[in-house]
Amino acid sequence: MLEERLQKLSGLIKAHCGEYVVGSTVARDEVTVEVESSKVLELMEILKSENSLALTQFSDLAVVDYLKFGVADWETQKSTTSGFSRAVSMNPETTIESNKRFAVVYHLLSMKHNWRLRVKVFLDSESPKIASVTSVWPVANWFEREAFDLFGIMFEGHPDLRRILTDYGFIGHPFRKDFPLEGKVEVRYDPDKKRVVSEPVSIEARTLVPKVIRKEDWLHSSKATGDREDA
Repeated sequence: MLEERLQKLSGLIKAHCGEYVVGSTVARDEVTVEVESSKVLELMEILKSENSLALTQFSDLAVVDYLKFGVADWETQKSTTSGFSRAVSMNPETTIESNKRFAVVYHLLSMKHNWRLRVKVFLDSESPKIASVTSVWPVANWFEREAFDLFGIMFEGHPDLRRILTDYGFIGHPFRKDFPLEGKVEVRYDPDKKRVVSEPVSIEARTLVPKVIRKEDWLHSSKATGDREDA
């Protein structure tokens, strides 16, 4: 029954929005369509207004940064028996298409037909920008502000595109894969200047090493805890 409904949704999208869609898949009980960034606003208006689709509810907006996608610093398959290395030798970096570094992903829901749709739009790494959908779904306002704040995605036509989670004067976008874990600046109160000042971060950059809990360590810890409780 679910599969038939998903196939029906795919057919309707092809019939009403085929000229805007560049790719479509059905997986994990959901339909996903890929759209060109220049066509996203027109597509969204059809998805919401077309009665046979009735995707009237905007559920979520997410962003994926595909920089270094597939690159791992540790060999995780053997970690439980041999432990993690110090990750001093980085694996070779993979290359991605410059026009597909970021993906803006919209999640839509139809209460009328009881189906969901995922819309994916790829953006380039130099100037990731896309039309705001707040004119179609006003609730997308804060979702787009969050994506701008954390990933630096510019939503053209947004009524008030400001940061929403980071502080005033924050530099950079912390969810980008090339943003340093330690940050770029730190703030402190300067008693001489009697105000908060920003300075270059003083934390030494380091490679984080995951902790491995082996079975023998866990058994030893459990036995020690049991001995204390018996005493």
